[in-house]
Amino acid sequence: MAQKQINWMSMNDALAAQAENPKLIFIDMYTNWCGPCKLLDKKTFSNTDVIDYMNDNYYAVKFNAEGDEPVVYMENEFGNPNYDPAKATRRNSQHQFARHLSIRAYPTVVFLNEKGELLTALKSYRTPQQLEVYLKLFAEGTYLKLKTQEEFNTYTENFVPVFKG
Repeated sequence: MAQKQINWMSMNDALAAQAENPKLIFIDMYTNWCGPCKLLDKKTFSNTDVIDYMNDNYYAVKFNAEGDEPVVYMENEFGNPNYDPAKATRRNSQHQFARHLSIRAYPTVVFLNEKGELLTALKSYRTPQQLEVYLKLFAEGTYLKLKTQEEFNTYTENFVPVFKG
């Protein structure tokens, strides 16, 4: 039996799907040379609780922040004109879409609302339980009720993760 996995899609496919059936978008901004990005794949994105929750509640995008995939986002076209195929496994130039979202570290996970608007970008590796708090914060709409940093802090401090390690 094939191992369960997140239904990753391209950014353009996620935006097209979202236009047909509004749903949150989760973007894994990674690079080929990033060690913590590989750890995120191995430890967090292979977790069955993360997989099930992500597939049920998000359009999941795996986006190479130094790749050359063309993206049309908010009526703007983004590419990577300085992309060097010879550097595909090493540091390359940053994709314009990653730059547009102000991505400065890898991995960074990005949450977009049902209209494709940026909700937040979270830098660094996260365990399944550390990611769970954010997956649920946005999918359950709780973020709409939190008006202050203090309310957010209270939410995260009182959050009890149920995803298994």
